[in-house]
Amino acid sequence: MSQYRAPLADMQFVMTELAGLDEIAKLPGFADATPDTVAAILEEAGKFATDVLDPLNVVGDREGATRREDGGVTTASGFKDAYEQFCELGWNGLAKSPDFGGQGMPHLVAAAVDEMWNGSNLAFGLCPMLTGGAIEAIELNGSDALKQTYLPKMVAGEWTGTMNLTEPQAGSDLAAVRTKAVPQADGSYKVYGSKIFITYGEHDYTDNIVHLVLARTPDAPPGTKGISLFVVPKFLVNADGSLGARNDVRCVSLEHKLGIHASPTAVLAFGDGGGAIGYLVGEENHGLEYMFVMMNLARFGVGMQGVGVAERAYQRAVAYARERVQGRVVGAPKDAATGIIGHPDVRRMLLTMRASVEAARALGYVTAAALDRAHRHPDAETRKRELAFAELMIPIVKGWSTEMGQEMASLGVQVHGGMGFIEETGAAQYVRDARITTIYEGTTGIQANDLIGRKIGRDQGKALTAAVASMREVTRALDAAGNADLKAIAARLRAGVDALEEAGRFVVSKLQTEPRAVLAGAVPFLELAGIVCGGAQLGRSALVAAKKLAASEGDARFLRAKVATARHFADHCVTHAAGLRDTVVAGSAAVLALADEQF
Repeated sequence: MSQYRAPLADMQFVMTELAGLDEIAKLPGFADATPDTVAAILEEAGKFATDVLDPLNVVGDREGATRREDGGVTTASGFKDAYEQFCELGWNGLAKSPDFGGQGMPHLVAAAVDEMWNGSNLAFGLCPMLTGGAIEAIELNGSDALKQTYLPKMVAGEWTGTMNLTEPQAGSDLAAVRTKAVPQADGSYKVYGSKIFITYGEHDYTDNIVHLVLARTPDAPPGTKGISLFVVPKFLVNADGSLGARNDVRCVSLEHKLGIHASPTAVLAFGDGGGAIGYLVGEENHGLEYMFVMMNLARFGVGMQGVGVAERAYQRAVAYARERVQGRVVGAPKDAATGIIGHPDVRRMLLTMRASVEAARALGYVTAAALDRAHRHPDAETRKRELAFAELMIPIVKGWSTEMGQEMASLGVQVHGGMGFIEETGAAQYVRDARITTIYEGTTGIQANDLIGRKIGRDQGKALTAAVASMREVTRALDAAGNADLKAIAARLRAGVDALEEAGRFVVSKLQTEPRAVLAGAVPFLELAGIVCGGAQLGRSALVAAKKLAASEGDARFLRAKVATARHFADHCVTHAAGLRDTVVAGSAAVLALADEQF
């Protein structure tokens, strides 16, 4: 039976050779993130993922979460105990501030560990992910009183956090939010309204749940400028830190979902019994910008969900392909009982899965390291440059990695053949679970619009130009290495970078004058950016691996695989870049014409 195993060798390779773990450890506050410490953290996280979370994945899928008659929610068997172990071992506070009881590890380390939670049990990993975003929003924007009241408990995992944006009539259009918050004489607010799609909005893990809620005050201006952010706890907190009265927030129902069944997705009602007590975060009418702090982290986290699910789908597929004997493998002895892994097309699918996962992992970890530099580097210019890069990459990490995860989960079913369509083999669950990742925290279309409108449009493509220049350095280094595989990768990557640069110029030149044409190609542009940026990271990995092989350093089998994986991605994935460029530059006209005529 397939069992999740954290890909520790690749994780450590990417962290050390591509993301610069040694450099990150030298940043202020990260002195404890030494290679030995990080290796020990990854090893222990891998054990927890394998021994505790992975066995519960199918249990959670089959049992789901259930709402009780009293409005409470009972999670699947074993999940509450697993969460208590998770918190006792300190995993919830791994990357949180030591000021509130956290361990202060870098985003880079957290990204790798979070990938393990997502790969072994996506439904479980959602709870700490959202709590982490809520912690960040309160820490950056909340008053000292809010921080002291809520953060120590949330960092310890004794209380969890949620993000409440979506309403039935509004969907992703936050300008249409109707939930209201009425100021009270004591400085609190009474909140009235309903929110849908609230992940872990009710559960039995902890005594308290800290809801972060977007709402409007009575005098707020219309649209997104009139949105404020409030902390609305499930239970009010007494002055001594103990829990007080139950707040006026209730779980009305749980959504019946395609996947992630063990994650309770709640419909919450605020204020049906007189008003839910809430506390303003920061200033009125600035809620959306505060929530985007939480949302940005969540979007990055969802991108790592795509990586984790794809990794797990790959592991199950390759295990099955080794065991399943069917048909005569071309080139094998006539009587040989060879697994289907010997069939060229099966091998192609598995290599595509592995290469895509490694490309997305590398891009995610490098982005996490950029966030660490953006927050901690002593040089202001470096912080600015790293932040620009990270902000450019986050919609790509979220959008491309999740689309990749969904595609690789589907490819995993294909490797299984008919058995993949049978629930008992486990491959189908990854398809169902991965499907939501391209939707929540902003659909792929929203990520693409953000990439084009905000991240590229606001600086006229300067951050993209810098990224392109960096990737051209990689192609030059690959060409100069004198290795046939590296030269082949360089040729593919150069063509891909050319395609991305041309598509980027089109976006910058037409965004103001022909925005509909640009936005019609936004998702293909995001896919183009993901493939090329991921391919560049694999090109870097091939350079490192080839150098180590030449010097007889490291595990030769692992290093040869890194070169081969990068070559496969270049030949089978980066080659799509030119077609995507053409879609972005020329394909929008037909989309708009057809839409005007037919819809």
